[in-house]
Amino acid sequence: MRIAFDAKRAFQNTTGLGNYSRSLISALANRYPEHTYYLFTPRQTTRYKPEDHYNMHVVLPREQLHKWLRSAWRSKYAVKDLQRQQVDLYHGLSHEIPFGIQHSGVKSVVTMHDLIFERYPRQYNPIDVRTYRSKAIYACRHADQIIAISQQTKEDLITFYKTPAEKITVAYQSCDPVFSIHHSQDEIAGFRTRFHLPATYFLYVGSVIERKNLLGIVHAMQQLKGKVDVPLVVLGDGKQYKKKVKTAITEAGLQQHVIWLNEQTRLPQAALPLLYQGAQALLYPSIFEGFGIPILEALWSRTPVITSQGSCFGETAGDAAIYIDPLRPETLAAAMQQLLQDQQLVTGMKEKGWIHAHQFTPERCAEGVMAVYQSVMNQ
Repeated sequence: MRIAFDAKRAFQNTTGLGNYSRSLISALANRYPEHTYYLFTPRQTTRYKPEDHYNMHVVLPREQLHKWLRSAWRSKYAVKDLQRQQVDLYHGLSHEIPFGIQHSGVKSVVTMHDLIFERYPRQYNPIDVRTYRSKAIYACRHADQIIAISQQTKEDLITFYKTPAEKITVAYQSCDPVFSIHHSQDEIAGFRTRFHLPATYFLYVGSVIERKNLLGIVHAMQQLKGKVDVPLVVLGDGKQYKKKVKTAITEAGLQQHVIWLNEQTRLPQAALPLLYQGAQALLYPSIFEGFGIPILEALWSRTPVITSQGSCFGETAGDAAIYIDPLRPETLAAAMQQLLQDQQLVTGMKEKGWIHAHQFTPERCAEGVMAVYQSVMNQ
C-alpha cells in the first residue's frame, strides 16, 4: 500500500498530537516495512526525521500559490498531490481530512482524539469551536473509517455527532519507547542536581489550563501544609489560568513548594523519563481527557499515578492508579499522603503499572491501525 499521513503535527507539535503522530508513523514503518509512507506537511522541521526510514517520503506544497497558502493546501489542495503520488489511503492524524478527498479515489481514515471542545465550549474561543466542529463533522461524515483513541471518545462521537458505532474503531495510542528505559538512581540523582530539583517531589505534566485542574493540586497542597510539604514540579505552561494558579499559590504561601520547571531552564525531551522516574507520583486530576498520555508515560516509567475518576482514565491507567474526585481536593490530599506513607502500596502500583502499560506498546498500536487500513481497502 501507498499510505499518506497528515504529518503537520509530527513536524511542528511538541505535545500530545505531535507525539501521537511521530510514534504511530514510526511504529507503522518499522512493523510494516513492505508499505510506502508519504508524510504530507506544510513545512518540514528537524523535530521528526523520516530519513531514518527508507520507506518514508516527505511531500511539501509544490506550486507557489500553495506555498503561500499552506493551510489551504493542507485542508484541500493536497488532494491533487495525493493523486499524483498514487496514494491508496490517507490518514488524517488529528480530527480532519482534506475537503473533497471522498471524490478523489483515495480511501481515508481519521483519528479522533477527543471532543472536549463540545463538552466544554466555554473554555475555548467561540470561533475555534466552530472551526473544530466543522472539520470534525466533515471528517466523521466523509472518512471511510474513524479511529477513536479511547472508548470514551467513541462514545462521544456517537453522542455528539450521531456517528454510526460500526464506523468507529478504538485503537489505543502508545507513547515514546524511551519511557520504558529505566535509569539508575545515580543517573536520576545527577538529573535532579543538574536541574536543581529536590530529592522528593510530586509531578504535574500538561498544559496549564482549567480543564487539567492544576488549581485542584494547589488546594490539596494547601490542606497538607505543615503535614506533608513535598514540593510539586510543574512541566507545562499556560496563560490566564496559569496566572490564576500562581495567585492561589501566593495566597496559600506555597511559593517555595511549587517549581515551574521550564521557567528556570528548558528541559530537553530526552530528559523526560528521568523527570518521571525521579517523582514520587504523577498527579493528574484532570476533569476530562481523550486519553491522558502523561498517565501512560508514568506507567512505563514505573511512577505511581493519582488521577481522576470517570472519563477515559480507567482505560488508560487500569488497576494501577489511585482514583480521586477531581472536584474534591481533600480526596487528592488523602491520596498524596497515602502514597508517601505506604511503601508497599507504592511497590504494588509500580508493578501493576508496568504490566498495564504493555497493553499500549507501539507494536500493538500499529497492529490496530493497520487492521483498520486493511479493512478499509477491502471495502
